[in-house]
Amino acid sequence: MERIITGWNIVWKRYYEAFASLSIVKKIALSAGFAVLTALSAQLYIPLPFTPVPVTGQVFAVLLAGVLLGRKAGALSQLLYLAVGSAGMNYWFYGSGMGFIRPTTGYIAGFILAAYLIGFLTEKNRSRTGMIFAMLCGITVILSAGTLWLALFLRVPLYKAFLMGFLPFIPLDIVKAYFAGAIANSIIKNRY
Repeated sequence: MERIITGWNIVWKRYYEAFASLSIVKKIALSAGFAVLTALSAQLYIPLPFTPVPVTGQVFAVLLAGVLLGRKAGALSQLLYLAVGSAGMNYWFYGSGMGFIRPTTGYIAGFILAAYLIGFLTEKNRSRTGMIFAMLCGITVILSAGTLWLALFLRVPLYKAFLMGFLPFIPLDIVKAYFAGAIANSIIKNRY
């Protein structure tokens, strides 16, 4: 078991060293690519009958951005996602035509903070446990920001917003974190 953990740590260290050596232009290009990935994953959504917040693939893209791009480029990817969507590009956010100010605006703002936090935490602790912890923290940030905005937007008590915008999404977001970790790990292994 210790060999597996040691190997995991070595792979992540090599990945981050390679990423750190990229030019700023390449890092910005990767950030733009992850903004597009987030937009594409927004199109995978399932409306829920008890909340205006759908299940989407966006959290998956945000988790990957934070883990693979680090704090600065990961946050930049989500800032680009927010900027392009708020500029009015159709089909960028889920359910096009709703505009930027919508029940899910808080989640989108939370993407930036979550990508930064995930990147920051994984840069400090590149172990498997560290990555899992970072992604769970990122999910908490996204759901918290979304829930706060939902309470304000719908003018409902915070506990009701919690029941509509936080609690139902925990299990699915944990599954997304599992798959994001598995994909990140396979990307890194195939690179070295």
